[in-house]
Amino acid sequence: MAIENIIKDWDRGKYAPKYWLEGEEEYYIDKVVNYAEEYILTEEEASFNLTVFYGRDTNWADIINTCRKYPMFSERQVVIIKEAQYLKGIEKLEAYIQKPLLSTILVISHKEKKIDSRTRFGKLVKEKGVFESTKKLAENKLPDWVINLVRKLGLSITPLASTLLVEHIGNDLNRIESELDKVVLNLGKRKTITEDDIEKYVGISKEYNAFALQKAIAKKDKRNAMKIIQYFIDNPEMAPMPVLLASIYSFFGKVYMIYGNTDSRDSLASNLGVNPYFLSDYIEASRKYDLQAVQKILLLLHQYNLKSIGIHSVNLENEAILKELLVKIMY
Repeated sequence: MAIENIIKDWDRGKYAPKYWLEGEEEYYIDKVVNYAEEYILTEEEASFNLTVFYGRDTNWADIINTCRKYPMFSERQVVIIKEAQYLKGIEKLEAYIQKPLLSTILVISHKEKKIDSRTRFGKLVKEKGVFESTKKLAENKLPDWVINLVRKLGLSITPLASTLLVEHIGNDLNRIESELDKVVLNLGKRKTITEDDIEKYVGISKEYNAFALQKAIAKKDKRNAMKIIQYFIDNPEMAPMPVLLASIYSFFGKVYMIYGNTDSRDSLASNLGVNPYFLSDYIEASRKYDLQAVQKILLLLHQYNLKSIGIHSVNLENEAILKELLVKIMY
């Protein structure tokens, strides 16, 4: 992601007077803001030249006055605005952004939403200094993101361990990194994170999870699928109904794409957005279920998702919904 290049520039001593960081993905914004707060200045320089504002608790006038001060005992000062989306009158920063003090590095964290680029202020923000907008990482890119993150630590992680972690957490990148830190601390001298490590230190069962349920359904392993469903019924916090149904729907949505496809295995895996390691699960499902059956399953999943939120249902409990759905898919 382009936003990561900001830190690379800072490491090379290349600074802009203004950085506007916005969007849905907090992980990358937090990385840049934390780096600015901790590493641009030395500890001694930061005592006089680091100011952190919070949008809820400050006003634009104080920010501008601080930005226009010259640094003390340092070449530059760092001014950070966190939660800038809550700053009232943020457009009043226009005059400063138009003519910034070059010895000030202003870092603005504007999470969750984007500035209106149709306004004069929005256009200025994009034109002056550095502007970066973040998006949530697509679900199918998460396992590879985890693998790359672990690789940067000089370690490796098995595809199954990566998938288990992602299936459990979703696309909360900050939480994924936090859980991986916990695993790495307990890894000892080993260099590979396995599914056993994920089970032990993150608290995810490698036998009873959404991925294992997909595999059982793909193989038409009725006994094991029912065991996993019963585990989820007994431990609903391990796989909330919407997450579980979305996971199965995603799986069969990819199976649907296989029919009539003549691509090579590598091309097929890429088109499906899955790790080649798991491609055989999708191919096996396409052999166990014909096209008509998969179309029926996708329709069923949509109907039962509605039932799970109380639409078109007769007060069915989640337990009954899951078991009824499994029977209709596999029998």
